[in-house]
This record gives sequence, C-alpha cells and structure tokens, in this order.
Amino acid sequence: MKNFTASLLAGLLATSASLFAQGPHDPDQWPAIADPNKTVHFASPDASFMPLGAGWTSSLNILSGGDQVTSPVTLRSRPGLKVLGNYLNTADSGFTEWADNDTIDILMQVYGDDGVLGGNGQPRNFNFLIGTLPELAAPVGGRIPLEAKNQKWNWVLFRIPNGTRGSDGSRFVGSIPANAQGAFQSGGVNGGTIRAEGVPNLIVRVIAFGEQGAFGEPSDYTAFEPPDMCEPEALTNHAFLDLQNTNASHMTVLNSGDQTTEIVDDAGPLEDQRRAVWALGNYMNFAITDNYLGETCNDPRAMKICVEFYDDPALTGSRFRPDAYATDSTGSVGFVPPKRRHTLRGSGERKKVAWTIPAVSLYGVNVAPLTAGPRLTFEGGRPYISRFDLAVLRVSPHPLAGQDPLVDCYEDPDICTTNYGSYVEMNLATGMLNGLAPGTSAGDQNMIQAEAGPASDLRMAIRPARDDGTPGFAHQYLNLAIVNQALGPSTQPNARLAICMTYYDDPALAGQSFRPEVYQSDRNGITGFAFAPASIAVTLQGTGRWREAYFELPDVKFLGVNQGPQAAARFFVSGKIFFSRVRYAVIRPCGPFAGVNRLAECKQPTVRIAAEGGGNLRLTWTTAVEGWSLETTDNLASPNWTPVLDLPLIEDEMYVVPIIPTGTGFYRLKN
Repeated sequence: MKNFTASLLAGLLATSASLFAQGPHDPDQWPAIADPNKTVHFASPDASFMPLGAGWTSSLNILSGGDQVTSPVTLRSRPGLKVLGNYLNTADSGFTEWADNDTIDILMQVYGDDGVLGGNGQPRNFNFLIGTLPELAAPVGGRIPLEAKNQKWNWVLFRIPNGTRGSDGSRFVGSIPANAQGAFQSGGVNGGTIRAEGVPNLIVRVIAFGEQGAFGEPSDYTAFEPPDMCEPEALTNHAFLDLQNTNASHMTVLNSGDQTTEIVDDAGPLEDQRRAVWALGNYMNFAITDNYLGETCNDPRAMKICVEFYDDPALTGSRFRPDAYATDSTGSVGFVPPKRRHTLRGSGERKKVAWTIPAVSLYGVNVAPLTAGPRLTFEGGRPYISRFDLAVLRVSPHPLAGQDPLVDCYEDPDICTTNYGSYVEMNLATGMLNGLAPGTSAGDQNMIQAEAGPASDLRMAIRPARDDGTPGFAHQYLNLAIVNQALGPSTQPNARLAICMTYYDDPALAGQSFRPEVYQSDRNGITGFAFAPASIAVTLQGTGRWREAYFELPDVKFLGVNQGPQAAARFFVSGKIFFSRVRYAVIRPCGPFAGVNRLAECKQPTVRIAAEGGGNLRLTWTTAVEGWSLETTDNLASPNWTPVLDLPLIEDEMYVVPIIPTGTGFYRLKN
C-alpha cells in the first residue's frame, strides 16, 4: 500500500507540473521550467531580470534606429519596448556561442495586444532573419496563440533551426563568413544577430536566446491569463466640444487640479470674436461623458484629435501638443514626443491642427470617473481653443473600421497652402535634376547610368545593375532621392503621390516588368513599411520605343527605404530596364491646388479636336507624354482599332495629326 501511495503521489505531482508548465507563467520572474544549467543570453531593458545560472549572461541588446526603431512604453506598471517599424533586431555580443548549435530557442515576454497577431487579428507565423548579407535565412519560429491577446504580459517561446551556409558550411548564427557585407559586427544584419521580421507594434519586455530546451518546450507556453471582463467596443467613434456654437457631443472640458481652465466669449480678432476656452496653467483636458466612446477596459486604439484655435499674434512662437495619455486600463501613462509640438505663427486667423496617437486607452489622465484621450500641454502662451474633436480609429471587425471622422483636419496645415512644392522631375536625357535625382548606388541597389534606346533615339538613362553590380546581390531595385525637401518636410502627413516613368520598351526584355514596391507610410499614428500590390506592375511589350508608365500611391511618407534623407517608393525592376525620365506630383487634399494632378496627362493624355479650313480636322495631344499612338475605327459597337499611319507633327509642344474626313471615324490614344 505504501509503494502504491508513493507512486500515485509521484504521478499526481508529475501531472501537476506538466499542467503548470503550459502556463500561465508569472511575468515578474523567469518561467519556472527555465533551466539554470543551460546557456542563455538575454536582455531585460529595465534590468528587472537577473541570471539564473553561471551560463546565463545579459549579453543581448535590443537595437533601435533606421528601419528597426523601438520606443519605451509602460503597460500595467511594467516597462517595455514597442516596435515602431517592422523589425525587432537584437544584437548578441557573445554571438559566437551559437556557432555549434543547430537549434536556438528564443524566449520573449510580450504584451498581449494586437501586435502579437497578424493584421487580420489571427495568429501568424513569426519569422526570424539570421545570417549575413548576401546569405540569409528567415526560418519560422512559431506562432503566438489567439489567447495571448489578453492585454497582459505573457511569456512565449519560439524555436528556430540554425542552418548552414552554402559558401563555407558555417552556421548562420555564430560566425561571420568571408563574403559578409553590411553591418555584420554582431553576426547578423543591420548590426544585430537575430531579427524578428514583420512585427509592427509588437511590445517586448524581455528577449532571451538559449540552447534547445533552456526554457522548456514551445508547447509549455500555450496557456495564458484570461483578459479582464469588458463590454464590447462602443458603436461610436467621434465626440467633440464646440464652444463657439455651444454644442457638446458627449464631451466636456475639465477645470480642476493642475488642469484649470477659463471659458471666455470674446476670443479672437474684433471682426471674429468667439466663445473659447484657454488654460490657466500648463494643461488642458477634454473628457468624454457617459462612456460614449467605450469603457476604460476596451483595447487601446489609435486616436486622432483636432484642435481649432486662434493663432494669436501676441503668442507667436508659443507651442502646444498632446502630452500624456493612458496606455492601458490600469492607468499606465505614455507621452507624445515633444518634437510633435505645433508652433503658433501669429497669423491672426483661426487654425485647425490634428495629431494621431497610437494605442491610447480611454482610461485617460486625471479624468476619473470620466474617460478621455490625450491631454494637451502648453509652452509659452496658451491659445484660445474654440473646438476640440476626438476620434477613435476603429479596426476590423468593428463596423466603423477604417473610418476617419476628422479626415479634413491635418497635422501639418501647410499642406493646404502653397508653402510646399508639388512637382519634381529627373530627366537624364536633358540633364535636368529638378528636386529628384538618382539615389545612392550601393549595397543591394547598385544602379548603372548609360545611353539606351533605339539607334534613332539614344538617351542617357538609369537602370538597376542586376548581374553587373557588386557580387552577392540581385541589384533589382531603382531608388531615387528627393532633393532639398522639394515636396515639403518628412513630417507632413501621408501624400497622395502620382508617378510618371519614361522607360525604354526594349524588344530583348519583352515580358519583364517594374513597379513601385515598398515605401513608408503612417498607419494610425505608426510609421512603417507599406507595399504596393504586385498587380500594378507594368510589363514590357518590346515595341522598341520610349514609353511612359503611370502609378499612383495613396499614402506616402517621404522617408524613403534605404535612401535618405528623403525619397518616395523603391522600385522593383525584374530586368535591365532603362529609365530616362521620372516625375513625381503630389495631389494635395486641400488648399488652392486640392485635387490637382500635374501628371494627369501621363495617366491618360487628352485628345483634342479642332476644325480647319476646307472641312479638315486636327487632332492634338501633349508632347509631355511618350509612347502613345493614335488609333482609329469606324464602329464603336464592334470596333476594329487600327493604327493611324501618318506620323504626328510637333507644333508648340503638341503632337498634331491632320485628318481629312472620309466618313464616320473614332479615334483614341493607346500606350
């Protein structure tokens, strides 16, 4: 009986340990199943985690900068780092430790918000880039279960194979091969050792690399604390306070504590005095009544605020911005960077300015029992504010997902003026570099400039180097630099950008294609990579002529990709296609040039018809576009389009084709 009892007890203990191992694991200490006798390298940005054994060292460093930026954030009173771009790159000063390991375990403590899932709200694969340029691998380390989206800190475990290179047989992590290129000092890319790919908004508190089994098995990390009980998100997205019209839509301005205010009836110039509020101290806070936009326990969302104010000449040089905001339902606080301050110019006019702040909790700052978004702070003078709007930018599957109730309020009002340019051009055939120039020819984007085109129309042009570039890279990209902020500063909101490219339709390259590929864009307050769909690519037909291609990107930040200080999109080019001329035009959403597209003729030239003497006609279109030819048919019901064989004349920068009517005829331009 004694032996049976002992065996039963051991079995129960083993079962209990197995269940415990699956989680949840205490976020304030290493998982209990971690092995102190294994080799582990880790990073704890707030130094709250200590080594468990002699083989545990804090040799990791989470990088920030370039296209792998992180920013400090506090959630549930614990500090972490939030990925602001697409990559989370970790450098290991002791990376050579892994040279003989065929498997590496990666333990992370992550915050359970939308960042742990894919863009569709479902689990996704986590890929980890290892190796040095040009020999790379990106193995899948695993998935984070849906249950980890609990608005709490969670331990998760990934496992990746540490394969070998073809060039010398060494492992991707742990060694630097002779052919390594770029910033490979830590055995990886861009200064790191192992880089998590495509992880925008992921928030981490701890990262650890370990030999296989150092933290248990991935299956030991499948149970998580449940989320706090909460009502679903409200079916609303907009609240405002319009003091001028005494109209409050579920919003009030506070007057207490360190955020005292005064409402006046005569703010502004004599000819346009309005009811408005101004801060008596450094802060102003607008609160939401009746939980109209949701509960404090709802998931944090991007919020957009719009402030209408009097740009008082007496306050020229004074600045204000959103300041503190809640990051979770426990009252943790985040801050909007000071660089996003708006400076008063003293125009004497009414102005509107907007900010979009990601991941804001309705818990607010000093507003209980009400809810709120970010509160305002002032430096120098304090302007009169006549209206304050707050919008919650909902995400799928919410019925208001993708809607911006404040679409006509902009973070940089100058985009609605003539202060910024709207057109740049690079024409290598004529030597014109008007705000646009060839980018840096280096790294994986070597480019070649040479004469190209048919024998009768040779031009200076540029193309990706392809196999004529530095060995080890495909050199399949064309990158151009925007010079001297010709289209305005990089801080302006996303721009709707038209692109016109003059290319040689080389018969030897028929079937090859090109398109804008990757660019930077602001999505709900987070700037990261965006990708143009492959379906917009232009395919060469092999006509042997110079032709033009038109593209339009809806939301470009001029931050560039591997090209600075300013650029638009990087172009993917599948073959050695030459480009002699590239033009960009910004289609502004407001102001005197609202909706104007200076490249509209590249998209579709306009054919004009005019009568001449004797009953003859003239068809004309601009010479600013190339590659278009005139076609005709006598029947639109069953058209048989055929080329007009007469070569066009050129008069006053217009193509001209004289027409002698012989019956019914229809004409079109075809590229």
